Amino acid sequence: MSDRSSRSLWDIFRANVLTLFNAIVAGSFLLLLLLGQWRDALFGFAAVSNALIGVVQEYVAKRSLDRLAVLNSPQARVLRDGDIQDIDVQDVVMDDILVLRAGDQIPADALMLDSAGLEVDESLLTGESDPVQKGIGAEVLSGSSVVTGHGLGSVTKVGPESFASRLTAEAKRFSLVQSEIRHGLNRILRWITVALLPIMAIVINGQMQGQGGWHHAIATGSWKTASVGAVASVIAMVPLGLVLMTSVAFAVGAVRLARQKVLIQELAAVEGLARVDMLCLDKTGTLTVGRIVFDAVHDSGTKPPDGWKQALGWFGTDPNANATARCLAEAFPADATVRPISSVPFSSSRKWSAVSFTAGSSMAGTWLLGAPEIVLEPGTADADSARRTAAHLASTGLRTLVLAHSAGTTAAGRTGEAALPATPVPAVLLTFREKVRPDAARTLSYFREQGVGLKIISGDDPRTVAAVARDVGLDTGGGFDARQLPTDPEELAAVMELHTVFGRVTPAQKKDMVRALQRRGHVVAMTGDGVNDALALKEADIGIAMDSAAAATKAVSRLVLLDGRFDRLPGVVAEGRRVIANIERVSMLFLAKTAYAVVLSVLFGALLWGFPFLPRQLSATDGITIGIPAFFLALMPNPRRYRAGFLKRSLSFAAPAGLIIALAVLGINTYSLMAGHGTGSATRTSSALVLTLIALWVLVVLSRPMNRWRALIIGAMYAALVLLLTAPPLQDFFQFTLLGQEHLTVSVSISLLGCAAVELLHRAHRRHSTTPPLPSSRQV
Repeated sequence: MSDRSSRSLWDIFRANVLTLFNAIVAGSFLLLLLLGQWRDALFGFAAVSNALIGVVQEYVAKRSLDRLAVLNSPQARVLRDGDIQDIDVQDVVMDDILVLRAGDQIPADALMLDSAGLEVDESLLTGESDPVQKGIGAEVLSGSSVVTGHGLGSVTKVGPESFASRLTAEAKRFSLVQSEIRHGLNRILRWITVALLPIMAIVINGQMQGQGGWHHAIATGSWKTASVGAVASVIAMVPLGLVLMTSVAFAVGAVRLARQKVLIQELAAVEGLARVDMLCLDKTGTLTVGRIVFDAVHDSGTKPPDGWKQALGWFGTDPNANATARCLAEAFPADATVRPISSVPFSSSRKWSAVSFTAGSSMAGTWLLGAPEIVLEPGTADADSARRTAAHLASTGLRTLVLAHSAGTTAAGRTGEAALPATPVPAVLLTFREKVRPDAARTLSYFREQGVGLKIISGDDPRTVAAVARDVGLDTGGGFDARQLPTDPEELAAVMELHTVFGRVTPAQKKDMVRALQRRGHVVAMTGDGVNDALALKEADIGIAMDSAAAATKAVSRLVLLDGRFDRLPGVVAEGRRVIANIERVSMLFLAKTAYAVVLSVLFGALLWGFPFLPRQLSATDGITIGIPAFFLALMPNPRRYRAGFLKRSLSFAAPAGLIIALAVLGINTYSLMAGHGTGSATRTSSALVLTLIALWVLVVLSRPMNRWRALIIGAMYAALVLLLTAPPLQDFFQFTLLGQEHLTVSVSISLLGCAAVELLHRAHRRHSTTPPLPSSRQV
């Protein structure tokens, strides 16, 4: 199996650069350079920037996936030629003997040849938080970690054949975030690319006929002037800055989030989370910090003997204590003056630990800490009562242990020979819970208020998961055991809609559950931190990894919470809203330009009139009406909630607005020809004035609600227009001229009519596309 993502650098370069669209732009650019019209070729720089941004963006995503690694440990410990050697993980081969010790991450699948109390944490692979005992003959899987004990294992599978590699193979497949904005823009670019060729034919023929016909234009050399006009009309149809502005808005959003310790692995993910209407949460590492904390002491039904608190203190400070017992150290101080005569460490197969003290000490006798159903033998009233209470506590999702006492010291002995003392008496019951992230409840409450559905998915016991859900404010009514989930996709989707909490979920099921929600039309985000979450995170529309996540999980995620703070997500949503709303506003500016360029090209080509602008003049008007203001508008705050239908909504305003501008330009050109001004500098100047004034009013209506900064930007653009048309150096460069009184009056009058039409259009558009007052279940 290849360790590379499916798209090579050449594929990325070809997809972003070697396109018909770019070929037309590049051809126009080169034609102007060959004709010596370098001042009309300014658009080439924007085209190059767009292509570079696309290549860099995809290549960064590719490199992230190429570096995907399940294993965090760079070294493996093997027994070769009778010596223990530390080697690179990639150098482990079949039949190597792994030397496994506590704290090691297992580098390859292996079969145990020797085991001394070896217990393995497979939570990264399976989601199960409890360690698993591995005896001789048991299989250990790559990506898991040794919790306690030590042993020797013979390697059975390495590299891509290992369990961890197979689990994440699908996650290495290249994909980009499902972005409505990007898809909409790509669709527009495809439409423009298809329309360019026939429109170019119309425009070129019109330009040549306007120069006296093809034969005359070629014979006299006036075809050069016609070519410049043709290039101007073609480039005007291309929204060159829209892709650039979109990428800039995404990039600035990513930088802002990075300051909040949120890493954006792909720019469009800023948009993605704002569109999410279903959030799937892994319990461990997301809602909880991944460790157990002491909860409470409960009455067992009998009076506990003296010394029970000191006994719990000893269990909490025992060097061999497991994670659960260590939670007791803070609540119960140990008596360092009393020494045990023997002890039995905890084992997941035994499910209890014990310590014995001499008679006459404050903790005389044997104390046992373990699972009530194992430690307490049924048959006595005290034991049966304690077991019933423990079962009730466990049903609430709390991990429940019993501290029991026996007068004798029969628990002493070597680990393999340890046996429970006869008839231990329950002293107290202890409950433990997972430590919930302090920000989890508040963050989930925010998402519920925004109409985002929540699903908690975990590999742990459903009762435990349900208890955590209740701690973060979710009324779940109990967890659903994923072992009962149907395999039929439609039936699974129905179950997913009905239930909120799921336990005992396998990695494959997590992926299927995400697909089921997507099948019902949801935009799904998923959080996780284990390798077992990698497939589901990859499948989700937006994958979110915590800071403690495995390397593979981070690599396939779109967002990584670098400081593990779950409460960062509302800020990401807010940033996504700003980006989406502003890009939609900016896209209307660019698409209005494309619309009027297409209409003007077709009209002037059909009428056999010369195109009314030089390319450099359009570059100037574009900068004033779109380029400069769009840059600022794309970065301003905008709290508007996401609504589906970005492309339809943008075009429903931009196309009519473009038609208004085109008709106004046609009107001033008709007047200019009738008044005898011809197609020279005065007509081009009046055309630019009419176009710019109406396009600036488009900017005004799209900038509402107006504030000081927006008003300042718009005022600066009007000032720039005056400077452009009156400053001699700019007049010379762009070939503008001062208009006569009558010509200026007609130009302004037509512009005012066009602005009035744009105002009416904007009001009608706003009435039909007003944001609903309350969030629905399908949007943020």
